[in-house]
Amino acid sequence: MGIKIYTTQYCGYCRAAKRFLDEKSIPYDEIDLTHNSRLREEISHKSGMYTVPMIFIGAACIGGYTELIGLDRSGQLESMLRDELD
Repeated sequence: MGIKIYTTQYCGYCRAAKRFLDEKSIPYDEIDLTHNSRLREEISHKSGMYTVPMIFIGAACIGGYTELIGLDRSGQLESMLRDELD
C-alpha cells in the first residue's frame, strides 16, 4: 500500500509534507481533495481528521505534516516504512 497523502492545492503543510518525502526519496501517492468534497468527507470520517494533509502509511493514518516530521525525528518513520514494504 505504501504512503498516501491527501492534499489540497492551497495548503502550505501539504506542500511541506510532499517536499519532505521528495527530499527523502520516499515514494507516495497524492490524492488531491481540492475539488472533491465528498471524498474529503469520506477520508475525514476514516481518519478522524478534518485538516490536510492526511497521511496514511498502509491503512494507518499517521496524522499530518507535524506528525510525519515527529515520526522521522524519533526514528519511527523508517521502521514503519520498512514494515509496510515487507
